[in-house]
Amino acid sequence: MKTQEKFFRKASTSQQAARMVETIVGCKWSLTVYQLLEHGINRPGEMVRCVEGLSTKVLNDCLRKNIDFGIIDKQTYLETPVRVEYSLTEFGRQFINILDGVEKLQNMIDTETTSQPG
Repeated sequence: MKTQEKFFRKASTSQQAARMVETIVGCKWSLTVYQLLEHGINRPGEMVRCVEGLSTKVLNDCLRKNIDFGIIDKQTYLETPVRVEYSLTEFGRQFINILDGVEKLQNMIDTETTSQPG
């Protein structure tokens, strides 16, 4: 019996990219924060007031993770009191496009599932 040579290796993703996606998608508030930013709500106090169940501590943890990955940028204004605003980075906009693609895929799956005879 002949053995076939193996031409392929196990596919793997970049460790950093995989960790980023896992961390961000695993955070149930990140997607909500992105929606807030897209609607011009970029100050933390306003974010907490706009979303039921979102605490300042959880928001700060979420924002910190997104800043660490380069998805969100923090701008601090030296005023009294200090004003902080958040925005999406260019990388963050590209990352959100990927998430939008995943959402479109899920919508296709949902449509297919509901259109099949049960």
